[in-house]
Amino acid sequence: MPPSVLLVEDDRELAEIVRDYLIENGFSVSIEMQGDLAVGRILQERPDLVVLDVNLPGMDGFTVCKSVRDQYQGAIVMLTARIEEIDEVLGLEFGADDYLTKPVRPRVLLARLRTHLRKSPAVNSELEDCLSVGGLSVYPSRRHVELRAVPVELTSAEFDLLHFLAQRAGKVVSRAELYESLAGETYDPQDRSIDLRISRLRRKLGDNQSNPTRIKSVRGTGYLLSIEP
Repeated sequence: MPPSVLLVEDDRELAEIVRDYLIENGFSVSIEMQGDLAVGRILQERPDLVVLDVNLPGMDGFTVCKSVRDQYQGAIVMLTARIEEIDEVLGLEFGADDYLTKPVRPRVLLARLRTHLRKSPAVNSELEDCLSVGGLSVYPSRRHVELRAVPVELTSAEFDLLHFLAQRAGKVVSRAELYESLAGETYDPQDRSIDLRISRLRRKLGDNQSNPTRIKSVRGTGYLLSIEP
């Protein structure tokens, strides 16, 4: 079965161009033009990927993302014609895995979707060992995390970040290395996406935001996942 994409976009002409391009490149694509209807479709249809516009009738993309994030584990790529940094920050804080500004370049979108798809548990179903770090258990094959045997619900992007740190537990990892490995792009020092995801990850792992002991900040360098319990 081809990987499925739900494209939530109210510009019909743009939606059809993107849909046709993705279909030509091996995806199954359906379109939803209403934000308020997108929530139900995402949770019922469970597409492999969601491409979500910000400006939508019925419900804006930020609210759609926030509404489904705790129940939908697939990747959400947000699109917007607005270029303000606050929009990107909001999208990431609400749980988006990626963010692209319009006009959308179909090849770039295709590359991003393929990157997220490779991280999907349906694609990466081979058995892998558990990574155990300081009370954390990370299961790459199932994309599952437990903290002292209690499951922790993470988004796709949060899991990728934690998995990357767990593979290098006890070592300092720079922001540039994290960003370039996870996003596949050259690091922009002004980009805050890694810091925002670290903050969300700490919160879900019960780490102290003001004095973290599990995911430690190394001033001027990056982050370190502690091996201490």
